[in-house]
Amino acid sequence: MKFWKYHGIGNDFVLIDGISEDVEIDSERCKLICDRNYGIGADGVVFLLPGKNADVSMRIINADGSEAEMCGNGIRCLAKHAYDFKIVGKEEISVGTPAGIKTTKVFLDGGKVTTVMVDMGAPILDGRSIPIDHDGEFIDQPFALDGLNIKGSAVSMGNPHFVTFSDLSENETDRLGPMIERHPFFPRRTNVEFCKIRDGNIYIKVYERGARWTLACGTGACASATAAALNGMVPFDEPVDVRLPGGWLKITVAKDLSRVRMEGPAALVYEGNIMDE
Repeated sequence: MKFWKYHGIGNDFVLIDGISEDVEIDSERCKLICDRNYGIGADGVVFLLPGKNADVSMRIINADGSEAEMCGNGIRCLAKHAYDFKIVGKEEISVGTPAGIKTTKVFLDGGKVTTVMVDMGAPILDGRSIPIDHDGEFIDQPFALDGLNIKGSAVSMGNPHFVTFSDLSENETDRLGPMIERHPFFPRRTNVEFCKIRDGNIYIKVYERGARWTLACGTGACASATAAALNGMVPFDEPVDVRLPGGWLKITVAKDLSRVRMEGPAALVYEGNIMDE
C-alpha cells in the first residue's frame, strides 16, 4: 500500500489515498504506522476518500488509534495532495469531514501547492456541544487542578479545545497538559493550548488529544485565536499571527463568529510503500 509523508509546520501525517485504491481503516494498524520506532512515525494517519457532497473526504486516526473529528494541519496536507496529484483539478477544494464540509483554497508556486487557506467554519461555544460538563459558554472561567487555580476557555472547532492564557511555568504546563486532556470535565477528552500574547501575536504550546505534545495544531490555533478575540486580546476580522513550536499560521476570526479562517503551509516529505504482513 502506497503512502505519502506530509507535515504542516511540523505536525506530521502519513497520507493514504483511498480514492486510487481500496483501503481499510484499521486503528491498530494506524497505531503501528505512527510509531516512531517501529513504524513510519507520525502524529496521525490521514485517509483521502471519495467525497460525499464534497470533492473529497477526509478521516484521520491519531497516533493512539483514536479518531479525530477534524485536523487543521491534516486538511491542508490533504488539499495539497489532492491538487498536486490531480485528484481534484481546481484551486478551491471542498472536503467532507466528521466535523462537516470544509472549504479549502490552495496557493501555488511553480504549479505546486505551498500554502492552503481553510474556512474552518464557526467555532462552537455551547458547553454541552463542545462537549464539556457545563451548561452554556465557558470563557475565561476558573479551573482548579492539581493545586493550581487557572483560567481557561472551552472552544470546539469540530473537536474540543481548552485554551488558557494563565501565566504558568514550563514545569507546570508539562504537568497539566496530560491531566487536563483526560479530566472528567471533558467527556471526550480535549486538546489543550497553553498560550501567551506578545506583540499582538499568540504563542502556543499544544498538548494534543491522542498525540500528546505536538509541534503544531491547526484547530488549536483557531480555538486559541477565538478565545483571545473573545477576551479582547486580539482583534476580530483581522489576520492574527499564531506561533506554534513548528512554525506560524495566520488565523482570522469573524466578529459575528460565523467562521474562522486558517492559512498555513503544507509540505510533502517523502513517499513509499507499506509492506503487507
